[in-house]
Amino acid sequence: MKVVDIERIVVEVPFTPRQRRITLRTVYNWQILELCRVETNTGHVGWGETVVHYTHQRVSDHSVKRVMGQSPAAHMCDDAVGAGLQMALFDVMGKIAEVPVCHLLGTKVRDATPLSWWCSHAAPDDWGAEARDAVAGGYTSFKTKPRPWWDIIEQVEALSRSAPPHFKLDLDPNGSLVNAAAAVPVLKRLAEFDRVAMFETPIPQHDILGNRQIRARIDRPLAMHFGSPPYVTAVREEICDGFVVSGGATQVLRQGTLSAEVGMPFWLQLVGNGLTTVWAAHLGAVLSHATWPTISCINLYSHQLLKEPIVVSGGYQEVPPGPGLGIEVDEEAVARFRVPREKLDQGGVYHLPLPRLINTVVYPDGTCIHMAAMGLEPFMRGVGPVYAEGVRVEGTPDDGSREWADLYRRALQHPVRDRWSG
Repeated sequence: MKVVDIERIVVEVPFTPRQRRITLRTVYNWQILELCRVETNTGHVGWGETVVHYTHQRVSDHSVKRVMGQSPAAHMCDDAVGAGLQMALFDVMGKIAEVPVCHLLGTKVRDATPLSWWCSHAAPDDWGAEARDAVAGGYTSFKTKPRPWWDIIEQVEALSRSAPPHFKLDLDPNGSLVNAAAAVPVLKRLAEFDRVAMFETPIPQHDILGNRQIRARIDRPLAMHFGSPPYVTAVREEICDGFVVSGGATQVLRQGTLSAEVGMPFWLQLVGNGLTTVWAAHLGAVLSHATWPTISCINLYSHQLLKEPIVVSGGYQEVPPGPGLGIEVDEEAVARFRVPREKLDQGGVYHLPLPRLINTVVYPDGTCIHMAAMGLEPFMRGVGPVYAEGVRVEGTPDDGSREWADLYRRALQHPVRDRWSG
């Protein structure tokens, strides 16, 4: 039993129309996936996928050389082989052993795992429309990204008009509320909404005192990425209620086990399309404290690359009972979305071009800040308030004018403060 072929296939799977527009400012490159197809001398085939521009580890030529000719079991627990290759090794090993992947990972504790809808920062009406789609798709929770350039209260109100009371919302400012003094008033207002279930990283995670203050004053669970600050510090100082767990199989199992040792829940954050979402279900099936909804972002994609799409019911996806990952890849769709080899760079990677867009943060008093890329770092340095009532973003695409080109050039270097004339 040994690996005789590894094929790496780069595909561009378009996002849904609304998400293509929303993600122009953020994660548009997540549309690029690398699929790994692993074949053994027993005739079995395993599949895995990597979000090329967002992963714990890309698959490398070196990894492929190490795995070729070896038993798939020899390297499947090595996170360093890369996300897609590791997934494919588990898939093919499960097929050879005629057991689901979860049986290779540990003792199964559940037959279905919770899954959350995901959306980046967007206009309130877009959050509302995404929530309607989520409810129609069987989801019961929604994870979003509050940002200083949108009025988060307006966003939550719009979402609330679109979803039933049981539909929950998890909010991840990615540290953009800066410190406890700025964060507490905003979080208190948000906690007035019953549907707001928890907050992830409202301020930088290394701010131990600030996070303790927030946890003591806000009546919602606080989630943090595992390992920052160190696990022992987070537990000893009681700065969070649970974790965000991510990475390769070995790292996820270790972090999940340590979370269970102190009785702390977590969600799995394994971003990708259909294959990654099923992979996350198998991991969640064996981790007792993986009780918060998994974040895979599968809802972004217009096609799951699976012959039978994943069904979400009551906020849960079933753990496929068949051998390996228990799903079948739609190879016709893979061929349709495949990126021609001539478009790949020397490293075998494909990059979508940076959208030429001026993003203007507009405040109610008529002042504005022009930015070429929507990043948090300037706001962390105080270029604008962490929250402003009525703030919004206006996008201005390249109109070919000299004035637009000059402003874009300056906004690429640093945010440009101005008066809004739109």
